[in-house]
Amino acid sequence: MSDHHDTSNSGPAARVKALEQLLIEKGLIEPAALDAIVDTYENRIGPRNGARVVARAWTDPKFKQRLLTDAVAACRELGIAGPEGGHLMAVENTARVHNLVVCTLCSCYPWPVLGLPPAWYKSFAYRSRAVSDPRGVLRDFGVELDDEVEVRVWDSSAEQRYLVLPQRPAGTENMSEEELAALVTRDSMVGVARLAPQKGR
Repeated sequence: MSDHHDTSNSGPAARVKALEQLLIEKGLIEPAALDAIVDTYENRIGPRNGARVVARAWTDPKFKQRLLTDAVAACRELGIAGPEGGHLMAVENTARVHNLVVCTLCSCYPWPVLGLPPAWYKSFAYRSRAVSDPRGVLRDFGVELDDEVEVRVWDSSAEQRYLVLPQRPAGTENMSEEELAALVTRDSMVGVARLAPQKGR
């Protein structure tokens, strides 16, 4: 699956660009302000908030329990909140269960913890195959699971969004919370990636 945005002259990308240009021409939005919003979610917020949540859950068992019980309240403890995160549920990957998140109807996504959704998450191919062939989708992303590992697919909506709590990689026992957060990827929090063991720690 490609992570590239649609740059064709037709389709949703072209319509968004045309609408953006019209709003700019009418003086309803400032290009710099729009760029700042995109930069905030892509680069500064992005998946960093989610990574902080995951690292805290790995290092604080009580916080982990609160996260799995009430993800919204747990995220609020770290100062993370927002309308797209108001109905957030955390699901935990284990040695026996692997969770995968999709939005089959559109592209509902927890922006406050994961930033902007990648292009592949919004694609019809991902949205349809994640439900009908989740193991095949995971293989496309390079994730091979043993047959005994159960794959659970969670369908996001405007009412409910999901954050995957990845398994803590082996070899990270002596790492700080900040170092752990640096290992966490957006894809691991959607469930299309597993975090590699760390060596030499």
